[in-house]
Amino acid sequence: MGAKVTGIDLSDKAILSAQDLAKQTNCATEFICCNIYDLQQHLNKQFDIVFTSYGVIGWLPDLDKWAQLVSTFLKPGGRFVFAEFHPVVRMVDNDFDKVSYEYFNSGAIIETTPGPYDDQSAPISQDYITWNHGIAEVLTTLIRSGLTINAFNEFDYSPYNCFTAQMNEFEPGKFRVKHLDNKIPMVFALVVKKSIF
Repeated sequence: MGAKVTGIDLSDKAILSAQDLAKQTNCATEFICCNIYDLQQHLNKQFDIVFTSYGVIGWLPDLDKWAQLVSTFLKPGGRFVFAEFHPVVRMVDNDFDKVSYEYFNSGAIIETTPGPYDDQSAPISQDYITWNHGIAEVLTTLIRSGLTINAFNEFDYSPYNCFTAQMNEFEPGKFRVKHLDNKIPMVFALVVKKSIF
C-alpha cells in the first residue's frame, strides 16, 4: 500500500524468503539480518510504525532492552503494533494437558523437541532456549521506555494452527485447542504510542 518497509530477522533464510516475496509483490523493502539487540549497529533511522508479530519475545531474555529498541526506532507520535502468543500458552506442555512452566519470567526454559519448530516430523531433535514473559512484564517494560499504551486486547483463539494439540477451526482462520475450547487466552495484542514531546 505504498509503505517503505524495513524488516529485521535473525535468520538469513527468512530474509531470503522475505526478499523473494518483496520482489514478487514489487514492494519497496530493506531487510537486515542481525540479532535484534545489535540493531543499532545496522540501522540509523526512525519509523512511523514498528510492528512485531507472533513468536518473537519468547526468544528474548531481556525485555527492557527490547522495549528501549522499540522506542529508539519510533518517530515521535509513531505507533508500535504488537501481536503475540499469550504467556498462558507458554505455561503448558505441547499437548495442552498440564502446566509445565511458570507464568512469570523465572529464567530460561530449555526444551528438546523433535524436529525444528516449523517441521516437527523431521528426523532430528532440536534444543530450544526461550523465556516466558507475563503481560505485566511486557506492559511495564514498554511504559518504562517512555511509551504510552493506547489499546490492549486478549483473544481466546490463535490465528494459526501451529500447536501439536488437536485444534478446532471454529471460524475461518481462528483456532482453539479442541479439549479446552475458549477457556484460555491464546493471543494478546496492543498498540503503543510514542509521545511527540
